[in-house]
Amino acid sequence: MKKFTHILFTALIIASANLFAQDGIIISLEGQTADISGGTHTMTAPGNTVFDVPFHVENQTGQAHQWVVTRYKINVPSGWADGLCWGHSTDQFGGTCYSSAQMNGNPWTSSASQSVLFTINNGEYGKMKPQINPDDFTSGQAHYRYYVSDPGSGYSDSVDLVVDFTASLTQIKDPVSVSIVPNPASDYIQISMTGIESASLKMVDVFGSTVLKENIGSSKKLNVSDFNSGIYFLVFDVPGRKSFTRKVIIRN
Repeated sequence: MKKFTHILFTALIIASANLFAQDGIIISLEGQTADISGGTHTMTAPGNTVFDVPFHVENQTGQAHQWVVTRYKINVPSGWADGLCWGHSTDQFGGTCYSSAQMNGNPWTSSASQSVLFTINNGEYGKMKPQINPDDFTSGQAHYRYYVSDPGSGYSDSVDLVVDFTASLTQIKDPVSVSIVPNPASDYIQISMTGIESASLKMVDVFGSTVLKENIGSSKKLNVSDFNSGIYFLVFDVPGRKSFTRKVIIRN
């Protein structure tokens, strides 16, 4: 009976996407104006590294809401991981971000605790940013659905995300060696890399906000004297390789 109930629930979920396209809620891709609430955004993965797909969830219902987001994995290849950030459009930190380890249920719903809930007044919008990380060696198509609802109520609206990915057959290259000195740092950090000639660098704080972006060669000196004290993460994106991260501590 439990197995039958689960199959029935899944079938209802898949078949009823358009039932959750509610007047007054507009869901669009960041930078675009087309309302795709109740619809599907289909895309090709830009690579085998983690990438973001940012949506705007606009409130035109005539009243304030404190929405939560429910992620449902309809069909996702084995080994893929996903995260989610959800916050008010004015939140400089991008809201609350959840890792794949935290999103271990299916369906999974963002926290409804008062410490993370926020109010979206009529005419305002929230930023919903799924983070998709395909498995390097698993080709396929992933199908996710994201529901918007008030805590404790039924789903109000939804949008589907379908991602196509072709696994890279490139042979794994020698490991990259990265040196970051000094660490902790106060005035500057010197980055030295072997095994690669260039990379895209993103420096992220503990709240997930990007504070610096650079294209770097095998050696780069970065001024960090204006940064607040704390822990930061350097995310290196190298063509043809899996992205990797290093931690640096700033003490100013």
